[in-house]
Amino acid sequence: MSELSKILEAILFVAGEPLQIAALATALEVTELEISAAADELASDYDYHRRGICLKRFGTHIQLSTRADYAPQIEKLLQPIQKQSLSQAALETLAVVAYKQPVTRLDIEAVRGVKCDYSVQSLVNKGLIEEVGRKEALGRPILYGTTDAFLSHFGLASLEDLPQPPEPEKDEEPLVP
Repeated sequence: MSELSKILEAILFVAGEPLQIAALATALEVTELEISAAADELASDYDYHRRGICLKRFGTHIQLSTRADYAPQIEKLLQPIQKQSLSQAALETLAVVAYKQPVTRLDIEAVRGVKCDYSVQSLVNKGLIEEVGRKEALGRPILYGTTDAFLSHFGLASLEDLPQPPEPEKDEEPLVP
């Protein structure tokens, strides 16, 4: 394993949270490509040896994480406090933002058919969506998009990993006797 991979492993272990590849490259005075190569080397080593930890990518961030295979044993020992789950309204709002971003609150309401002020604010507070700009329209409404925390929460490397939405059902032909 390269010296850079070992250094990267130590930094990610101590940080405990996702770190930006660009920030790591700057701090270690190497290129982002070298950081990505070192991260790939770490990930391959963890996967080859089926280690208890793995390296995850979330957009432009990387993080050490426990291997999902061992979650039952970890939970058994640590008995983590149950995190508050997202409400159905928040999940629906998040889905609209994820698939249609950048999107305004009014665009979300047009899809959902109900007000979504509380859901949008809740998702912003949780760090799952963020303001990504302003729409060039009357009143210049806020445009929202997902964050790297969204990718991390749902175990996605990028938005391309989102499942494809189901095709709308075609109108069935009426049966003619």
